[in-house]
Amino acid sequence: MSAVQKSILITADEYLQDELTRDIKHELINGSIYAMAGASANHERIGGNLARKFGNHLENSSCEVFTSDMKVKVGDNFFYPDVLVDCQFNNDNPYFSDNPVIIVEVLSKSTRRTDKKVKFFAYMNVESVQEYVLIEQDYVDITVFRRKKSWIAEHYFLGETVKFDAIDLELSVEEIYHRVDNEDMLEFF
Repeated sequence: MSAVQKSILITADEYLQDELTRDIKHELINGSIYAMAGASANHERIGGNLARKFGNHLENSSCEVFTSDMKVKVGDNFFYPDVLVDCQFNNDNPYFSDNPVIIVEVLSKSTRRTDKKVKFFAYMNVESVQEYVLIEQDYVDITVFRRKKSWIAEHYFLGETVKFDAIDLELSVEEIYHRVDNEDMLEFF
């Protein structure tokens, strides 16, 4: 995330209206807007792999998968996670989800602090969220926080399988990191 774009605080309604006409996505955190940076190829590969696997698994269910252009509303804050699953999408608000069950963030140096602190604490307070997933792109490490396990971190590495309880899906770490070009993956293969 880059520096604050406006020095004055804006309301959620102002943000939503402005966001429809902006060329660059912004998140709204405590009344301030933050521009979103572009993503690396590895970042996109991880997000794409999960979105595809989730989408195929959920094809005949009420749950839908959204990628990084769909916002999540948390109080008056709005975030753009990399992947989310919503099983009760409210079509009255077509530009954001307020009922996600899984939220995934692919970590980078510029987003790590916000994803691990600000967003984590915000998402914990969204009643529908069952799992918050943080995925490293520069090395292999998937962290899953689950509501039913009191938000205790569980780490997954190469050779292991991640269970996404909220949608009853198991994926190998290798499937999630398919085509990712980092040292851990090169050594593994």
